[in-house]
Amino acid sequence: MLLHGEDGPLRLIDFISQYCQTVFFWVLLFIPFVVCQVAEFISIDCGGISNYTDQNTGLAWISDAGITTQGKAIEVENRNGDLQQYQRRREFPADDKKYCYNLPTEERRRYIVRATFLYGSTDNLGTYPKFELYLDATKWATVTVVDGSTIYVKEMIIRAPSDAIDVCLCCATTGAPFISTLELRQLNLSMYATDFEDTFYLKVTARVNFGAPTDDSIRYPDDPYDRIWESDLFKRQNYLVGVASGTERISTSKDIDVNTREYPPVKVMQTAVVGTKGRLSYRLNLEDFPANARAYAYFAEIENLRSNETRKFKMESPYVPDYSNAVVNIVENANGSYKLYEPSYMNVTFDFVLSFSFVKTPDSSKGPLLNAIEISKYVPIASKTSIQDVNGLKALQAMSPGSLWVEDAGDPCNPAHWEWVICSGTSPPRITKISLSGKNLTGIIPSELQNMDGLTELWLDGNSLTGTIPDFTNLINLQILHLENNRLSGSLPPYLGNLPSLQQLYIQNNYFSGEIPPALLSRKLIFNFEGNPKLTQGTQQRAHLKLIVWSSVAALAVLIVMIFGCLLLLRNFRRKISLPKSNVEVVSLRANSNPSTGSLGREGHFMDEVTCHIKLSEIETATTNFAKNIGEGSFGPVYYGKMRDGKEVAVKIMADTSRQGKKQFATEVALLSRIHHRNLVPLIGNCEEANHGILVYEYMHNGTLRDHIHDPIKKKKLDWLTRIRIAEDAAKGLEYLHTGCSPGIIHRDVKTSNILLDVNMRAKVSDFGLSRKADEDLSNISSVARGTAGYLDPEYFASQHLSEKTDVYSFGIVLLELISGRKPVSEDYGAEWNIVHWARSLIRKGDIVSMMDPLLVGSVKLESVWRVAEIAIQCVELHGASRPKMQEIVLAMQDAMKIEKGTDQDSQNISPGSTKAQSSRITLLTSFLEIESPDVSNHSIAPSAR
Repeated sequence: MLLHGEDGPLRLIDFISQYCQTVFFWVLLFIPFVVCQVAEFISIDCGGISNYTDQNTGLAWISDAGITTQGKAIEVENRNGDLQQYQRRREFPADDKKYCYNLPTEERRRYIVRATFLYGSTDNLGTYPKFELYLDATKWATVTVVDGSTIYVKEMIIRAPSDAIDVCLCCATTGAPFISTLELRQLNLSMYATDFEDTFYLKVTARVNFGAPTDDSIRYPDDPYDRIWESDLFKRQNYLVGVASGTERISTSKDIDVNTREYPPVKVMQTAVVGTKGRLSYRLNLEDFPANARAYAYFAEIENLRSNETRKFKMESPYVPDYSNAVVNIVENANGSYKLYEPSYMNVTFDFVLSFSFVKTPDSSKGPLLNAIEISKYVPIASKTSIQDVNGLKALQAMSPGSLWVEDAGDPCNPAHWEWVICSGTSPPRITKISLSGKNLTGIIPSELQNMDGLTELWLDGNSLTGTIPDFTNLINLQILHLENNRLSGSLPPYLGNLPSLQQLYIQNNYFSGEIPPALLSRKLIFNFEGNPKLTQGTQQRAHLKLIVWSSVAALAVLIVMIFGCLLLLRNFRRKISLPKSNVEVVSLRANSNPSTGSLGREGHFMDEVTCHIKLSEIETATTNFAKNIGEGSFGPVYYGKMRDGKEVAVKIMADTSRQGKKQFATEVALLSRIHHRNLVPLIGNCEEANHGILVYEYMHNGTLRDHIHDPIKKKKLDWLTRIRIAEDAAKGLEYLHTGCSPGIIHRDVKTSNILLDVNMRAKVSDFGLSRKADEDLSNISSVARGTAGYLDPEYFASQHLSEKTDVYSFGIVLLELISGRKPVSEDYGAEWNIVHWARSLIRKGDIVSMMDPLLVGSVKLESVWRVAEIAIQCVELHGASRPKMQEIVLAMQDAMKIEKGTDQDSQNISPGSTKAQSSRITLLTSFLEIESPDVSNHSIAPSAR
């Protein structure tokens, strides 16, 4: 620009000023965005080897190599695309310790904390990891890997309780704990505020973008807070199903005003689903529910309605009388089109399966519309260890730099206590014992220990401590104090003799001087002060006498315990040798085998276990010469008996004396001699005499599950909770066979007649004649697929390839029987004669009621039945790779049980907040209403609208 004339300099100055103001304005506008949305993000690549910038999001990732020295970086076998943060994972030992990451926070600011897990291995025959994830002392989630190629995302919204938080992994039940990424995202000051954030975190359960054009999720930079919005096209297990007829997807390129409390991304609000036939319906499975939740619905009118067109609708399901009659009019509520309206329910109880439907009102010309939903579960915040105790422990850790034990992080007590401390069971936990004997401590004893008034034992012996004994007058609960073998000096503080609970004091081999306080010598106390030449006492003989007396008492106590133990051993020995040798003897399976007679032969190859051999004469007496037949096993009849000691037994006789029959007999003996589980029928003994093969089992008073399902009288005992519990018991037994044995065992004949019920209707799996080890060489075994018609895995039948998924298929048939009360094969199913095709067609129609046993209809929660039906249909998938593991089935049964009982310990005790008057304009949805603090009188939760 050229500036002419006499006022040119002034105009130039004005131009420069305006230019600077403009630049300054854009700098001010840009800097907060950069600082708030990027600089305050923490993105840790766990197991990564370098820092880098993600090309997709522009976010900076840092390696955890400089954050933790624990665990090891593992290269992932099956990587998730080109995402660098999933090329490696950090894996920690499967021990009783916890492994933590410490993240800096600003106290009372809200954050998203996100952890992701990609195991990588696709070996579906292995045992995947299962472990616990904690945020500080609060249980965040159980990470259960059932598919090695799936990224599992756990997300929590918190208000930071202090200037740092710990994310910890621990308590593995299978495999080893691991983590792929850890992220911290600071939120806007107003976002996700609740009346309960002092006592509850929000665990994100669902965040769904409806009408998405692809199955890709939306996150940063489209969402400046880096929330992950999953596409409703993304087909993860049990996600969105039950879409109503006429549901269509719409979108717009126009800008949406999202200036509301939660600031969802514009890109998410630019898409939606509409019910062109007047209805929108979906079903969504919610992890770790039933529970109390905070739910949001996001509505933005993105169609151009004509002046005579309206869009009004209600929530039809779930039905809550107070709110189901409320009408949603998006344009009215949002004050115009292309503006966001976000009604919420601040505290609502959801079941595991959330089925929701929107229907248009009679006076509406347009069907319902939905852009997005967001559901979070309230997780009660667990109490952390008392801060004065934590400060004392940190002071001790600073005294031994470089030692492994000082790397212990996270809360000292929860979820797993540090190896060198013991904690109380109080809330908050208190440290009761410190064990740091010989841990290379140097320097003076820290004064912070004075505030740890919960201490009962303090072991600091065998170190290089110097200086004097500090002021411990506040340790009124201290009973045992070990300071021996250090370099402590000075006089003994007089207060030691007045500590009210002190019982033992050890200070030998130090450099103490002066006179021992008289109070230490005049009270009942184990007191050792040898090796302190400059320490004197006024009444030396008295002190020595006390030492002798207390030492004698201790020795006498040890002697009494030893004598008592010897008497018990002698008693047990006599009881063993008094058994009648003519009736019972212990023999080795391999020693008892005889290839020439076709007895056990090579089939004793499972292991050289020991089993109880019972004489034929004793069995004949117990069964009154096999008088009472109670059933039929896989290789012969089963008889009732009662042994001399009164134990009731079931006696199985091998009817098939062929080589195959003897092979089955040997297999069952060998297997049951090495496996022991509460959900497997225990073998009491066996007999091989006079060419008889006999097995003696514990008697199961309620017979087989098949008897109860298909007997109209016995069936009345099988209410739905009993059926779920039976399924859970049986699944646990099979899970133990598959993963708890080494090598794993495949049952091969899972069916309702092989699931037995004890006197309490608890289930145990039986009949292992066809079982095989998972790693067994099958080249010498008949190539014919073995099993029972109706339960036989079609993939196994076709390919002869045996795996644990063969049992899973059969168990799926058992689950369908439990739901329907029908037999696996029947002409009632039509041309297919198969329960699988019949059940699958009904489930696809969403008609679970027609599938249910008539005895159950009207008396159970349909969501619970759906949970079992969904896992059952997965079990009977044609290809084994698509079927779940038994571990996953156990979890599904537990989910169904929680749904049916309607209980969840995590959803109680939400504290009340302020009370406000009910809003005069009720236009919000049933399950997505924005409400005030609940009424918790009488321990019930009753929301009030606003």
